[in-house]
Amino acid sequence: MNKGELCVVPTPIGNLKDMTERALEVLASADLILAEDTRTTGKLLRHYDIDRPIRSFHLHNEHRAVDAIVEQLNSGLTYALCSDAGTPAISDPGFLLVRACVEAGINVSCLPGATAFVPALVVSGLPCDRFVFEGFLPHKKGRQKRLQAILEGTLTTVLYESPHRVIKLLEEIVKYECGDRRIALCRELSKLHEEVVRGSVDEVLVRFVEKAPRGEFVVVLEGK
Repeated sequence: MNKGELCVVPTPIGNLKDMTERALEVLASADLILAEDTRTTGKLLRHYDIDRPIRSFHLHNEHRAVDAIVEQLNSGLTYALCSDAGTPAISDPGFLLVRACVEAGINVSCLPGATAFVPALVVSGLPCDRFVFEGFLPHKKGRQKRLQAILEGTLTTVLYESPHRVIKLLEEIVKYECGDRRIALCRELSKLHEEVVRGSVDEVLVRFVEKAPRGEFVVVLEGK
């Protein structure tokens, strides 16, 4: 019996027009769609009139779900994997499943498509020929050690941050005497209220203390 396939499908980070024709074809033909949040992916499927079975696959169930999914794919089924937005497995559930499929000899394909850090890096105006992607910093344990290592690096660094921790991040960078570093904070990428705030860390901190940050952020920080 032929083994099945896991298709990793990027979904829009905001603007639904960023969904590719190929991604829609894969979703429409999959035996099952694995979704980080079935409600979020369900809205996308309804928007494009795609009626396929959908099942939850997220951070809290991925460990126990992986073995069962691999067994099903071994029977010849084709599954599509989606996150809430962007490309699955990038600071996102999905890596464990991809690794398990690779180890089991199941074909894994990943479609090119939306991801938040690439457009943020490009519009930041900071060097992007070489860069470091850090994703989300730890909330508590290990946060300071990791941030210090980032600030010692010479390459542009890309981070993801939530709105209620953006000011904390900026204050931490200033505390390490790096307030003069250039930084770009990008929010609502591809959406109606897309915004890119550029300047030194000191300048951007003042801006957000005066006007509270809203929306999920991609932070692009100058290297040492």
